[in-house]
Amino acid sequence: MLITLCYLYLWARWGRRPAALVRATVQRLRASHCSFTFCGAAVQPSGARVCLSRGGRVFCVGESEFPIWTHLLKIEPFRLRILDIQKYRDSIDDLNKWALFLVSPFILEAEHIAFVTESIWVQGETLQRPSSSSESVVRWSDCCLPLACRPGDPYQLIAEASVDNFTKLGVAFMEDRLQMADGLVPQKIVSVHLQDSTLKALKDQASNKQAQILQQNPEPSVESKPEPDVMEHVGGDDLKVLGAQPTEGKDGTSGREPAGEGDVGVGSIEHCHLHLSSCHECLELENSTIESVKFASAEKIPDLPYDHNGTLEDVADDICLDREGRKVNITGRAPNILFYMGSASQESLGRFQEVRSVLADCVDTESYTLYPLSRESALRDPWSDNCLLLVIATREAIPEDLSQKFMAYLSQGGKVLGLCSPFTLSGFQVTSKSVLRETVQNLVFSKADQTHVKLSVLSSGYVYEEGPGGHLSLGKLQGHLENEDKDRLIVQVPFGPRGGEAVLCQAHLELPPSSSVVQAQEDFNLLKSSNTRRYEVLREILTTLGLNCDLKRAPALTPLYLLPAAEEIWDPLMQWLGKHVDPEGVIKSSKLSLKFLSSYTSNIEITPSALPVVTDVESFLSENFNLQIYRQNLQTKRLGKVILFAEVTPTTMNLLDGLMFEIPQEMGLIAIAVRQTQGKGRGSNAWLSPMGCAVSTLLVSIPLRSQLGQRIPFVQHLMSLAVVEAVRSIPEYQDINLRVKWPNDIYYSNFMKLGGVLVNSTLLGETFYILIGCGFNVSNSNPTICINDLVTEYNKQHRAELKPFRTDDLIARTVTVLEKLIDTFQDKGPNGILPLYYKYWVHSGQRVRLGGLEGPEVWIVGLDDSGFLQVQQEDGEIVTVHPDGNSFDMLRNLIIPKQQ
Repeated sequence: MLITLCYLYLWARWGRRPAALVRATVQRLRASHCSFTFCGAAVQPSGARVCLSRGGRVFCVGESEFPIWTHLLKIEPFRLRILDIQKYRDSIDDLNKWALFLVSPFILEAEHIAFVTESIWVQGETLQRPSSSSESVVRWSDCCLPLACRPGDPYQLIAEASVDNFTKLGVAFMEDRLQMADGLVPQKIVSVHLQDSTLKALKDQASNKQAQILQQNPEPSVESKPEPDVMEHVGGDDLKVLGAQPTEGKDGTSGREPAGEGDVGVGSIEHCHLHLSSCHECLELENSTIESVKFASAEKIPDLPYDHNGTLEDVADDICLDREGRKVNITGRAPNILFYMGSASQESLGRFQEVRSVLADCVDTESYTLYPLSRESALRDPWSDNCLLLVIATREAIPEDLSQKFMAYLSQGGKVLGLCSPFTLSGFQVTSKSVLRETVQNLVFSKADQTHVKLSVLSSGYVYEEGPGGHLSLGKLQGHLENEDKDRLIVQVPFGPRGGEAVLCQAHLELPPSSSVVQAQEDFNLLKSSNTRRYEVLREILTTLGLNCDLKRAPALTPLYLLPAAEEIWDPLMQWLGKHVDPEGVIKSSKLSLKFLSSYTSNIEITPSALPVVTDVESFLSENFNLQIYRQNLQTKRLGKVILFAEVTPTTMNLLDGLMFEIPQEMGLIAIAVRQTQGKGRGSNAWLSPMGCAVSTLLVSIPLRSQLGQRIPFVQHLMSLAVVEAVRSIPEYQDINLRVKWPNDIYYSNFMKLGGVLVNSTLLGETFYILIGCGFNVSNSNPTICINDLVTEYNKQHRAELKPFRTDDLIARTVTVLEKLIDTFQDKGPNGILPLYYKYWVHSGQRVRLGGLEGPEVWIVGLDDSGFLQVQQEDGEIVTVHPDGNSFDMLRNLIIPKQQ
């Protein structure tokens, strides 16, 4: 009985109220010279008083007479040191190795606590995984504001938090529920007393160092020459406009096409304030790619190992296989079909278009994007992770180094389709039969279900034969000619234990009957009669290789509807419209014409360049967009007040083109679509827009001479942050793990991309007119992961009943949050929004490599005053990384040059 009572007392004293105990202790003693430490029991400070012990970890307080861990950060000449009353001096390190996260000196908020978190890097299978507990995992970045960091081992982060959040962090640390950035495991949390001069000195140190680098690496400025009053910035991959050639637009503006991408050198820093009135090249606005992502649902995401030092093949082996050894796509990018066409030439480009067109007719193009793969990219880039099928369609011999890359991809579970290519596998050889070259032959094709398809095909003049000693176990797909030798033109070859396989074909299944190779009318007739069966064979091959070939008819374009977000805006809007349409009710722009009608009938033609706009609000009805729900969730003064809505449209980025410069700012325009047929990403990237994706383009006007007008690259950060905050600011949804990834992506944790932002801007007079395209996945589980998947998974894990989202309410909430963020930025500058941005971003304490797996290792520090990413090299040098020439590969921990 006594033992039971003692146990109950201890459970009540320590088990139920550790947070209350820690909080009370901190509140009582924070004004004294005491310091609070959370650490392992074995390394607790000598002389400290232990207030709480749990699972080998302790919370202790330094004695008031001898505060062992009372840290006073102060500046000595070029040194930052820790001082305690026992005259123990412990050098933190040179100021050169410390860097601020914020862009101006920081003032510690009243009643907040500053502290240092020491962490170590853990790799591979020992990656930190919080122990199971009835309590939820606590993320370090959710509870504090990072101030400065010192890369190294241990990795040190100075941060500040409220008493409650400091308590929450400490208790989570003791219960092994504290989670930091990938690979970081916290070892100690120690409160410190900060002097303002410390962080100011750090700021000055970074600024001086940066100025010295800029002086050492002067770059001549080549200014482009726009029209006197108008300068347009079109969405390209490159921030630079050096060498751009102006082109006269129909509306009198001068446009520019990017001169091409340049790599950002590690040693150079393009880090300066925007001087927009005199420096035209500083005006180019960064755009970014919106891609659909991972071919998986939230509950199927595997745990990812962490290894900073592994090779490309090692990491691919770890992250690209499911539990049964099959290759899966977990990179957070759109699942790709890549085409290797041989050496770069006009002929190979034409062949790519030819082959791509045929395969696009076979597969579900809403699930995949189809890209060419150059030899250079195949040898350099980690393309294999998100490649579901590699198509080799060159007649050229495959170089040995490239062949090894392709074989490595197969060994990881990759799928290869060879189309009239010399590429083959060990045990097979490609043999020439000139009598068959470019002739029409009868082919018998065996399907996976052992049924046969007979068709006429155009032969390449080559056949497959077993090589010396070759006794391969072939797959079920096979195709042979109806001749005496039964020459094999199609073979399916499994490869390796991880599900890799290749289907190799020497019949021109990729060529249409009208191909220039086909000369005789008789041959054309034979191939034309077999055309349906040619597609049947292609789809059978592609389906066997794991692709979805369920054909869906491209949706027909629908009319636009002009909708007001508030009743009182309707009459002024119609009055304005009456003054700006031509006698036929049309407003034209360089990209399209909008014809405003009171009603729509089916005989009115809709084309990508001519769209009808219905102004009868009473006739509007959509299953996918509820105007009342949008109105209820939109709480703005300006933004998103006038809606152009379409069920299906080419792209929302063009819909506002003819209206944006004339409409009053209080009638903020937004274009919303359920589906897009020609969605745009950065450069030549495709933007997949399936049902359930929130797709919109918002017009925002920013004065040139304002806080944000001088830091336009922040627009993309504000938009991606608005999407995350729109969800996580809702009570009970704060733990839905949405994050922002620099420069403009929305992520699920740091695993998978959910959406992104595309920004185009035009400077007219003293005002930026900015079109912000945003797409994020709300309810489209396939082929992407979506926000509602995360809500469903959260409900299962926590036995909660959170409701799923609609696209209309989230678009309205996002616009509302964005307006608040813009107002805050205009009032307080970057520091007004950076605390929230750092709370949600995925990069705190992240260690990456610049340029590739062999590039220099750096630590991510934060954003500079212009919104560009800052990284710190091992020698302490701060390097600014511009998003125009770089992409961020999360799973590889790489910042790699982006290619056209």
